[in-house]
Amino acid sequence: MLLSEKVAVVTGGATGIGRAIGLKLAEQGASILVSDINEDAAGRTADEIAALGVQAAAQVTNVVDSGATDAMAARAVELFGRIDILINNAGVAGAPGWYTRSRSTEEDWRFTYGVNVLGSVNAANSVIPHMKSARYGKILNLASIAGREGRPSLPHYSASKSAIINYTQALAGELAGDNINVNAICPGLLWTPMWEQVGGRYARNDPQYEGLAPRDVFEKMIAANIPFGREQTPEDIGDAAVFLCSDEAKNITGQALNVDGGFFMR
Repeated sequence: MLLSEKVAVVTGGATGIGRAIGLKLAEQGASILVSDINEDAAGRTADEIAALGVQAAAQVTNVVDSGATDAMAARAVELFGRIDILINNAGVAGAPGWYTRSRSTEEDWRFTYGVNVLGSVNAANSVIPHMKSARYGKILNLASIAGREGRPSLPHYSASKSAIINYTQALAGELAGDNINVNAICPGLLWTPMWEQVGGRYARNDPQYEGLAPRDVFEKMIAANIPFGREQTPEDIGDAAVFLCSDEAKNITGQALNVDGGFFMR
């Protein structure tokens, strides 16, 4: 197994992409701390991971609070002895109610940057001392193809994910001397509860999608933008995460990998 005896912390690990990454890492032998703001869902996912035969636990964490991410890192070390892998997956598409608005508000910008950017910085800052002490670590940030090109519909989200790509490069340069790899994944079009809200927002505000159901918006976007003509899945992202967090990728750092069926070929 590629990750036998490794320890991973997955923020936003209770549902969606985070859950899929946690399960994929566990299938390869890693112990997992499922970190999420949703306590009940985190517990269920930790139980699901433990059923695979590895150690797993849940930790309630609001990544915007650096004290909470410090407690998250301390809990992982207390339970498992160290931290080998950090998956920075916790993220939002806007402030509460964002999908009902036709334009981004100041609160959308502040809230999204708080979780997506500052939250990733906080989590990394909390685990980096432990990785430096071990002279080993893998940090994987979840960006998005939206970070490759500004999207008029959600500029605050696109900008936050572009910032994650830039932060990945900066952190990779800083930590290379400590034998810590830092990379990012840019997921493409995945049918998730968040994307269902995105589809509904398009249907209300973009004439070319007017009146369509969210899933129909999604299918139309796949047909128009994905050369393979198929959607991506959380499991696709999990498979890429396993590789980038393994020693098979020991000489890959500062990269942002598109897992998008060819949406962006750069």
